Amino acid sequence: MPLFGTDGVRGLANGLLTAELALHLAQATAVVLGQGRSAEARKAEGRRLTAVVARDPRVSGEFLAAAVAAGLASSGVDVLDAGVIPTPATAFLIADHDADFGVMVSASHNPAPDNGIKIFARGGTKLPDIVEQRIERALEGERLQPTGAGVGRIRRFADAEDRYVLHLLGSLPHRLDGIHVVLDCAHGAAAGVSPETFKDAGAQVTVIGADPDGLNINDGVGSTHLDVLAEAVVRLGADVGIAHDGDADRCLAVDAQGNVVDGDQIMAILAVAMKERGALVDDTLVATVMSNLGLHRAMQEHGIRVLQTAVGDRYVLEAMNEGGYSLGGEQSGHVIMSEFATTGDGLLTGLHLVAEMARQGKTLGELASLMTVYPQVLVNVRGVDRDGVADEVVQREVAASTAELGDSGRVLLRASGTEPLVRVMVEAASEDVARAHADRLAEVVRERLAL
Repeated sequence: MPLFGTDGVRGLANGLLTAELALHLAQATAVVLGQGRSAEARKAEGRRLTAVVARDPRVSGEFLAAAVAAGLASSGVDVLDAGVIPTPATAFLIADHDADFGVMVSASHNPAPDNGIKIFARGGTKLPDIVEQRIERALEGERLQPTGAGVGRIRRFADAEDRYVLHLLGSLPHRLDGIHVVLDCAHGAAAGVSPETFKDAGAQVTVIGADPDGLNINDGVGSTHLDVLAEAVVRLGADVGIAHDGDADRCLAVDAQGNVVDGDQIMAILAVAMKERGALVDDTLVATVMSNLGLHRAMQEHGIRVLQTAVGDRYVLEAMNEGGYSLGGEQSGHVIMSEFATTGDGLLTGLHLVAEMARQGKTLGELASLMTVYPQVLVNVRGVDRDGVADEVVQREVAASTAELGDSGRVLLRASGTEPLVRVMVEAASEDVARAHADRLAEVVRERLAL
């Protein structure tokens, strides 16, 4: 199995992800990213490479980030230790400081025992697959082992948070004065920076999930547990709730009545607003095949094209970079605003969403009503040949359901990339209809593709 997954190296801390692996991965990264034109130019000028290292507050991040920093410094790389900050802040700081690359130690929305290592290239962009493969191969090769003055230094990135906050505030099209926001920071990396930023932008802020102890990250709070936020918004009579995940690269929201506003609805609101002010490049929104049919309908009504990609924010990013598009994301709340960020940024997304409420003088419920969310049923069919989705009988049944649903629904079959599993997703005007089609198709898949 490859070491790198869809979002870096991730696993149980002190299980798969040991201090030794983190050290060696950092050394291999220094070898691979220490090559190339810009790196060689720096060396020719007598300057060492520089990397930003940061983490979320989970307890294992302390020893893993220390191991990463040690691996880089032992390879002659100067390390700027940014401490606990969000993943998108790390990406921003790499570009803002003109660092050669950076490393974020985080397992995002996963529970505290897990952790991960995400590596960003110069400019704060995610690494292409081919570069990750080179780093993986370099784990078996020779390491850089300078001595004396050649070793790297580890210094505190003293103004990391301030730079990021100023960047976020400078991106806003409108202040947030008069809006009561409940922030759920998931006991994660947003706890130290999100409340301050929303307050500086003018919002009245109530904070929950902002007491990280290293073990409670994502535990019953954050973007994967929205019931806590919904209850707080309704009880306090607040205008809106904003939920981050552990490393704050996601944003989901709750309106004043406690209704969830997901990533598709957030993208719809932002896309229409950006088109109105001429900021939506080619009037195009990039979204994955899992985005709701309602998003497609709403965008069509507003003259916006939806460009579809495979599931995963890295594929959204690839499509955005290739076409130069300015907005994209996923239903899960990874929203990418490329004018201001190179990756999904939960704080940036939340700020711009609330700014639209303030600018238009509308509630979040009113803004979200531009999109009708179609009921979506997902059935995971396990123990089947995932390479068999092109089976003639399976595809005939998919075509039959598609024809029966017509314009009021859609069908999607997706094979897992790692398990003997096929995902059957059906959208329809009612949940009963979607469930009936999904269950029938799942049974066909089970019968035809059983191992």
